[in-house]
Amino acid sequence: MRIVSLLPAATEWICVFGGEDQLVGRSHECEYPEQVQDVPAVTAPTYASDGDSAAIDDAVQGQLQDGLSLYDVDLERLRALEPDLIVTQDQCEVCAVSLPELEVQLGEWAGKRPEVVSMQPQTLKEVLDEALRLARAMEALDTAMEVIANLETGLRVLRDQIGVDRSTNPQSLPSVACIEWLEPLMVAGHWMPDVVEMAGGRPLIGTAGRPTAPIEWDELRAADPDALALMPCGFTIDETRRDLHYLTNRPGWDALSAVEDQRVALLDGNAYFNRPGPRLYRAIEVLASVLHPEALRPEPPIAAWERQWLHASDPTPA
Repeated sequence: MRIVSLLPAATEWICVFGGEDQLVGRSHECEYPEQVQDVPAVTAPTYASDGDSAAIDDAVQGQLQDGLSLYDVDLERLRALEPDLIVTQDQCEVCAVSLPELEVQLGEWAGKRPEVVSMQPQTLKEVLDEALRLARAMEALDTAMEVIANLETGLRVLRDQIGVDRSTNPQSLPSVACIEWLEPLMVAGHWMPDVVEMAGGRPLIGTAGRPTAPIEWDELRAADPDALALMPCGFTIDETRRDLHYLTNRPGWDALSAVEDQRVALLDGNAYFNRPGPRLYRAIEVLASVLHPEALRPEPPIAAWERQWLHASDPTPA
């Protein structure tokens, strides 16, 4: 089977399900695992994606308001790859090539059209359901079931370590706001509230199964979470630190409980939290290390590029 993946999360699932050698094409954003970077890319962004939070949002909104796509698909290269299966998404027009866009692109496909699998998970359970659906299309269901069973076993071990089970009173757990964009301010929805709960926290503002949406600063101040997890979509920790002034310069920042208690964590959103892929299990470990640092001893240990603390003594970015 010849597979083209236009979704980074799907590329990761394909590889952990043993389909790396079947991957003949990818999107420009599919960079993990590292070896897939040798696979030809068939997409490119049509907007400036190298600015800060505000600049990227302005560029994206400008494209969308003009009715323009955020991605170009190299149809000539795609046809030359002769895929049997193309994987895309029908969830977020900003994150990857969407199903409607792809259907338009394939409208004049000559000969037998490839099968298209469009992934659109909204919750953590649906992430696994969609992964299994992809595995069926790959004819790798047995391998996928084993992979997911091992991941679930690791999650049960983690939950035992932090002392959280079904009988735990949610109100006794630390409250968490997951910031998925800095300007405009957005709190994560979709699967992230489920991730917070699995990590032993109580999610605030964001709703499981609902899209991430802008919120007012006063709403976050009123919620006053015990912990803040900063995980802007597509950003590394360094990029998040660069844009921290969009938060730290807001009125009342220093009075937030999470700031006063030094429970503000910078997390690698691009690697772990923003993608509905297998590394969401590592995301749960990373977030659990923020909420229950004394109880959790993950293996391998949480690395500096996965999580950093924002301390009151840190200089405020300009």
